[in-house]
Amino acid sequence: MLYYVKVLLGVLLGVVVFAFLDYTLPSKNTVRITNTYNRLTPITSSNAIFYAAEDTGTVENAAGQRDVRFIDTVRPNGKVFVYRNEDTGWIWPPYFKYDSANLHSEATNLRSNSADPQWVSITAYGWRIPWLTIYPNAISVDTLAGPDERPRNWAAMVVCGILLILLLLVWRMWAQFRERTIDPAVARVDQAWDDVEAGADAARDRVVAEASEARGRFTGWLDTFRGKPRK
Repeated sequence: MLYYVKVLLGVLLGVVVFAFLDYTLPSKNTVRITNTYNRLTPITSSNAIFYAAEDTGTVENAAGQRDVRFIDTVRPNGKVFVYRNEDTGWIWPPYFKYDSANLHSEATNLRSNSADPQWVSITAYGWRIPWLTIYPNAISVDTLAGPDERPRNWAAMVVCGILLILLLLVWRMWAQFRERTIDPAVARVDQAWDDVEAGADAARDRVVAEASEARGRFTGWLDTFRGKPRK
């Protein structure tokens, strides 16, 4: 039972870590910008965590709506995709983005149609969940030569590499700690338990032997009253 509990906890931890990295790390997508605009967007308790904090300069009205910049795009396969464009400030994730107005102007300048497309690579973080009104936050935009160009996501690759190295270091430190501290302590406890069991067995044997001897003496004493010689 304990084994399955450990496996379940390990799987849950893995899912949480993967979701955290998938949301936080930057992604790059090749798209064509079709429109840029501002829209009053409702910020509710269910999606507020996915939007920037008010201390970044954005202000909500009394109805809980925020004036958010958006970038409409189309991917090479024809599917549409929408980004929001908000400053991140100094809070998590640490992109320290304060140029959403400039990015809005860049994206507006790069708008194009299907007859004369201008393909760009948008770097962003976050998820697109329509039923929660959640959009990934655009960080930067770069022009591309064509729809088949796929820039490497060096930032995410470097972060994942560093995290992998740290994980290996932590695993190695844990292995050494376990080898030097935990395993000897467990061995000492096992030895002490074995000694206790051995002592208990010896004590039980002594008690059994003494009881048997006492019973023999008592039986012999009773035999004297029956006229039987003692053994």
